[in-house]
Amino acid sequence: GEYNEGRTRWRWRFDTPEKHQHMMKNYYRMASEVDKSVGLVLNTLRDQGVLDNTLIIFTTDNGNFHAEHGLADKWYPHQESIRVPLIVKDPRMSPEFVGTTNDEFTLNIDLTATILGAAGLDPLPSMMGRDMSVLYRKGGIQTGAAAQGIPKISASNDERHYINSASDGQGKYHSGSESSWRTEFYYEHPMHSNPQYIPASQALVRKDYKYFYWPNFHYEQLFDIRNDPGEMNDLRNSNDPEHKEILAAMRKRFVELKMLAH
Repeated sequence: GEYNEGRTRWRWRFDTPEKHQHMMKNYYRMASEVDKSVGLVLNTLRDQGVLDNTLIIFTTDNGNFHAEHGLADKWYPHQESIRVPLIVKDPRMSPEFVGTTNDEFTLNIDLTATILGAAGLDPLPSMMGRDMSVLYRKGGIQTGAAAQGIPKISASNDERHYINSASDGQGKYHSGSESSWRTEFYYEHPMHSNPQYIPASQALVRKDYKYFYWPNFHYEQLFDIRNDPGEMNDLRNSNDPEHKEILAAMRKRFVELKMLAH
């Protein structure tokens, strides 16, 4: 709407080609400054002789819209907003993972568990985050369908409860276990001030499909993000039987994960 803050900031920053060029150049300038500052930190660690014995995690709190979907800033479940950079340098990393990329779902709730693990501490049973180092230590953890049998890597006193896999997907959609990494997650952002300014948004995110729910408006959306990575084609009203089945299954799973989070 006219008073949506994402649209307001789009008008400030991106509603003409000249504004868009100016703002994007400013973003790249800031990225260059961050890169320089990180270099100074790394050089200091190197000078102190502790670089190779230090866990370094480079990340941020959110992504940004740069005019995609007619929006600026953040707040909503589209890829541009919820995907964030994550670079890890860990002296415990197995050699085969050094300098590689990984497309598993990692979340901000994993940061605490990862830092605790590096300090030799176990996460509290109430914590939902996971130690990300299991993805790159000792050969890595199993991904994909929920693993069965003896875990490859597990915390020494992991008393946390791992919920069952989703009813669809024959076990490939799950929130992780002691021996497997998550293949889906629940996202939410609260309303700010009023629904016209920044409405609340929630989502179930998988690597093939993403389900949106806008609680202030009781409105839902479905996107095939493998074939539509820009999330431009809403399948909510698709007549394709496959899309209808996926929508119903993801709606059910969304409620299950939401109840767990709340």
